[in-house]
Amino acid sequence: MASSGALERLRAGNSRTVLGLLAGEGPMSRADLVRASGLSRTTVSSLVADLIRTGQVSETDDKARPHKGGSGRPPVLVRLSAPAGGVAGVDIGHGHVRVAVSDRAGTILAEEHALVDVDSHGAEVLDRTATTVRALLARSGLHDDELQAVGMCVPAPVDRRSSRIRTGIMPGWQGLLPGEELERRLGVPVHADNDANLGALAELHHGIARGRHDVVYLKIASGVGAGIVLGGRLHRGTSGIAGEIGHVQVGEEGHVCRCGNRGCLETRVSAAHLLEALRPAYDEPLSIDQVIELDRAGDPGVRRVLTDAGLTIGRAVADLANSLNPELVVVGGTLGGSPSLIEGLRLSIDRYAQPDTASSVEVVPGALGVRSAVVGAVALAIARVAV
Repeated sequence: MASSGALERLRAGNSRTVLGLLAGEGPMSRADLVRASGLSRTTVSSLVADLIRTGQVSETDDKARPHKGGSGRPPVLVRLSAPAGGVAGVDIGHGHVRVAVSDRAGTILAEEHALVDVDSHGAEVLDRTATTVRALLARSGLHDDELQAVGMCVPAPVDRRSSRIRTGIMPGWQGLLPGEELERRLGVPVHADNDANLGALAELHHGIARGRHDVVYLKIASGVGAGIVLGGRLHRGTSGIAGEIGHVQVGEEGHVCRCGNRGCLETRVSAAHLLEALRPAYDEPLSIDQVIELDRAGDPGVRRVLTDAGLTIGRAVADLANSLNPELVVVGGTLGGSPSLIEGLRLSIDRYAQPDTASSVEVVPGALGVRSAVVGAVALAIARVAV
């Protein structure tokens, strides 16, 4: 029999799911919440009643959303209350920091992006991030004491038990607990997660995966990671590092990976590896943006390299699909806009996944592009501050 503490944690998690959906989708009926969350009608009704009682949500007669139920009375909608204050989302990548400040309903009030050498300078990056958050609060008309919570994205696995990141990937962060360090600088709760998980959360609530329940979000950039959504909820695994498909071994004699192993998937398909593969065929070094433009223009060399990358990634995704049977694979990150990579991914899934699994999954580019992680970080902060 489940303990009262376990039941309380389950209920708190379910409340965060409901609040996250309302933050991402706007006003929803109870029936919509049941469909989107995968929770039972009884559970949703009970959670909504509790959230109304605590003032976190309210019922509305807002008729802006079209009623699709025929000629009957439109359903009563539930929406987030509009409490004072705001939240921040922080996206720390390997080479950039993006910060956004939003109100508690998820409307972005101010945003800033800067190129930064992140991996080697953990403490300095956190100092700069805290300064940027305060500057954006001021730009948004909010005082520092109105900041309620921060969602933080880091480009490495975050261990849920210790809050540490894999420092072999980010050597300058040795001994740092990113969430706790930024929390100390800002004086508010900071909730950290990795980039693929927050990209999945963003696409689920604000992007192309809205209304879907079983989704794999691929972040393909300097590395490869997957955010996994099962039954409408983000699946992090026991220690928080589910979805690390970039470190699936694809060749025992391959290159040494930054994680310390050899032959990892990302050593063959990372952005840096693909740029190096293309370099001999072009007069000058290419940027990722140029590669994507050449791909869309039909350049044969670029198309070949990116299609091969998609085929390689697709083999690992096919194995994942056989286990999880997702309805949607969303491709994000700096390489997520490549038509050839997505085509190769699709071909590989069709070849290596079980036929029924392959036929039931769509493969699509993400809708939020490079902003997915910061949008997901904002959604995480809103969900956590509300419970």
